[in-house]
Amino acid sequence: MDKQHFDQLVKGVREMKRHMAGKRVRGVRTTELPAPDVRTIREAAQISQSQFAKLIGVNLRTLQNWEQKRTQPTGPARALLKIVASNPKAIEALHG
Repeated sequence: MDKQHFDQLVKGVREMKRHMAGKRVRGVRTTELPAPDVRTIREAAQISQSQFAKLIGVNLRTLQNWEQKRTQPTGPARALLKIVASNPKAIEALHG
């Protein structure tokens, strides 16, 4: 490996480190979506924490962590919460 390629590799590793630290890196675009307000969504559906957790297939403690903003829902759970947020009665479809 010649010096030019080595220098490019080192530069890339430094940029990766900056990106992982949450700093801006030229040429990289990220979109941060706001975290859903899980408590508000659940309360709009008028359902208890334990029932809601069971219906969406997560542990009660996980739901509590989301509601207390210690962690954030991701993937399918986030999509399901978005559906329930737009239509709280959609949770009824999970009963059957």
